[in-house]
This record gives sequence, structure tokens and C-alpha cells, in this order.
Amino acid sequence: MWQRIQTLYLAISTVLIAVLLFGDAYTFNGPDGLEALPYLKLQKPYFGILLGILAAMIVLALLTFKVRILQMRLSTLSALVALGVQGWLAYLYFTAPEGIVFRWTAIFPLVICICNILAARGCYQDQVMVESAYRIRESRKRKKK
Repeated sequence: MWQRIQTLYLAISTVLIAVLLFGDAYTFNGPDGLEALPYLKLQKPYFGILLGILAAMIVLALLTFKVRILQMRLSTLSALVALGVQGWLAYLYFTAPEGIVFRWTAIFPLVICICNILAARGCYQDQVMVESAYRIRESRKRKKK
């Protein structure tokens, strides 16, 4: 499991989504200049639900290392969902009211998307290698007969 590069990419994605899920992407500065509670979780609870679904998809992709095709499809799908989350955060950034401060964790969905694309690419390369080894093995069996 850990000897494959896509496992490393998916582990990085899992850590980043956990930080984003339990942290915050932006906060609201109160009138006296002090940071209030994380604004994102209070005003938009469905954002937390979407991050939870994304985290479940990434963890499932991490755990399905024996089924390369499923792992590749889950990685691709979670990359698309992460790209959608990043687009949503970009929209919120450009339409944010006064007093909203974005943190550096707001770019984590983009990094997650890149890691998941690289993981899907690694799964594809593994699948091609296994199929070519299978073809070589089958051609040797036919030659022996």
C-alpha cells in the first residue's frame, strides 16, 4: 500500500481536508477588531457537509488500494469536487462583505485537487503496468502449448 506514490498523494489530501474540515477558511472580524468564531461553519453549514463528503471520498480512495480502477475513479471524482469547493471559495472571496478575512487554508482545495489528479494518474500507470504484465504472461503460456 505505502510503496505506491498515489497512496502518498491521497494521504496528503486526507491531511489537508482534515485541516480544512476542522479549521476554517475565513473568519469574521468583530467590531472591536477581535476575531469572532469561524464565519464559514456558522453561516453555511452545508459547506461542512460538502467537506465531510469530500473527506469520505478521499479516505475511501485511500483504503481501496487493491481495486485500482475504483481508486482511480474516486480520486478523479474527489478532484472534481475539490475543484468545485475551490470555485465556491473563490466566489465567496470576491463577494465577501466587509470584515471577512480569508486564511491561507482557503487554497487547500486546489492543492487537494492537484494531489488527487496525480493520484489518479498513478493509479492509471499501475493499471497499465499490470495489464501489460498480464499480456506478457498470457503470451508465454500460449508459446509453451
